[in-house]
Amino acid sequence: MKRVGFFRSIQMKFVLIYVLLILFAMQIISVYFVNSLEEKFTTNFKTSLEQRVNLLEYNLREEMLKERDEQSNTLEQDTQRILEDFSEDDIIEVRVIDIENRIIGTSDANNRGIVGQRMPNISVKRALSAGQTEEEMYIDENSGQRVWVLTSPIFSNSEVIGAVYLVGKIETVFTQLDDINEILFSAAILALAITAILGITLARTITRPITDMRRQAVALGKGNFSRKVKVYGQDEIGELAVTFNNLTKRLQEAQATTEGERRKLSSVLSYMTDGVIATDRRGRVILINEPASKMLNVSRETVISQPIVSLLNLEEDYSFDDLLNEQDSVILDYSTHDRPYVLRANFSVIQKETGFVNGLITVLHDITEQEKIEMERREFVTNVSHELRTPLTTMRSYLEALADGAWQDPDIAPNFLDVTQTETERMIRLVNDLLQLSKFDSQEYNLTKKDTDFIDFFNKIIDRFEMTKSQEVTFRRKLPRYPVYVTIDQDKLTQVIDNIISNALKYSPEGGLVSFNVEEHGNTIQISISDQGMGIPKKSLDLIFERFYRVDRARSRKMGGTGLGLAIAKELITAHDGHIWATSVEGKGTTIFFTLPADLSEEDDWE
Repeated sequence: MKRVGFFRSIQMKFVLIYVLLILFAMQIISVYFVNSLEEKFTTNFKTSLEQRVNLLEYNLREEMLKERDEQSNTLEQDTQRILEDFSEDDIIEVRVIDIENRIIGTSDANNRGIVGQRMPNISVKRALSAGQTEEEMYIDENSGQRVWVLTSPIFSNSEVIGAVYLVGKIETVFTQLDDINEILFSAAILALAITAILGITLARTITRPITDMRRQAVALGKGNFSRKVKVYGQDEIGELAVTFNNLTKRLQEAQATTEGERRKLSSVLSYMTDGVIATDRRGRVILINEPASKMLNVSRETVISQPIVSLLNLEEDYSFDDLLNEQDSVILDYSTHDRPYVLRANFSVIQKETGFVNGLITVLHDITEQEKIEMERREFVTNVSHELRTPLTTMRSYLEALADGAWQDPDIAPNFLDVTQTETERMIRLVNDLLQLSKFDSQEYNLTKKDTDFIDFFNKIIDRFEMTKSQEVTFRRKLPRYPVYVTIDQDKLTQVIDNIISNALKYSPEGGLVSFNVEEHGNTIQISISDQGMGIPKKSLDLIFERFYRVDRARSRKMGGTGLGLAIAKELITAHDGHIWATSVEGKGTTIFFTLPADLSEEDDWE
């Protein structure tokens, strides 16, 4: 057995889980601590600035309400003097705005040019109009640092007389938080390292006895029952080690018994030609011979110790006890949509002299061909009986009527005789078709092949139908002008083409079109005959070449069909090393294609 790597061992998983739990706990604590600290720092920062702004508002309110004469300083000058004393490291700029939204002072010496201009900030307008104090935090586009903006109205007797617009350096708060996070991260790394060392030490005390049991299991797999697992303590793992040692002893005893029984069964079953499967008393496979492996498409190594009911796919219908009591054969149908496959299983119980069940012998027989032949026989008998019963019933009815005196009626008798003759001819055609198919089944094609110009041959058949057709149907031909030689039995191929054209005429409406086409494809020619009839449903296209199959049974019988014409055509085309198929669109028509090997030496030259 391959040695388990450290990174895939239980020890590694234990340490990893232990470290992840500590990391998860530290992460929760760190997030809570940092969030609380951030909230505390930002609150202290804002409170400090708000207190200073309150003092600034008091001084500004006194200056704004003071009466001035020509010798006094202007409001802008007094405001600027107050702001010069208000400079702090954590304040970027302070602006004072009067009730008319004009800037009357700024603490930024480089920005004195804005004094006298209007303040466009929306928060200032709200402070002047509604007396609202507003604050916001954003990242400054120029410096890339976070700033905090406070807009506070200046009141005099509940009346707004101005506003203070302050921009503070709150980035210093987050810088301090980053330093604290670095300290926490370093502490977490140190704690995780110590945790990992302690986890490895603890994991070894747990995984050491498990490792010993693993070595013992490997030895058991190799057939060595002499080793025992060392017991390190009286805890759960120690009890597991004791149980493992007891299990080893029992396995050694069972191995000796099983080996003796296996040899007995092996000597009997190995030389049988049928598929044979042997199980133990619990229904698990202990022996399977080569024929059974091939029948079930399994390898002997993979099915050993597998339950017999699972191997044979009988879980839903049988238990092992049911198989022990089964007296009859069980049919195992493994057929698919494309391939029938049926087995017959016979079961025989292996018993000791005491009557104790020691196992089960299953013998498999492949009965696919028998089942297929039986099914085809039943279907054939059913179809033939049905096809013969209809005309025979009709003939009996008409003959009984004639016997009862209808033959004396000059108006009825000829009609009755005509129907009887028609049904008789239909039965003759059916019997002839059946005899022909019977020869095909016996590989008695009796083909008389000779080189033939297929274009001339095809044209003559079309001409014959064109001269004798009774309905108004137009023939259209798309055939090469030059000869195309094929080696065919002309009589047999005439029968195929006659059948296809007859079907096309039967189902073509008045004024319809029947098209004939020949194309060259490599060393074959493809012939197609199309009509504009009712078409064939898609689900029936693959079945129309089966014996007795009809898309519309009532209409086919009415038109005198036996349901064997296309089946005969398929057999004859196959005998000519060709292929036949059909395409159809319901309501628009059907096209029958077939191919034939050809000697193509001329270039295409179409009409």
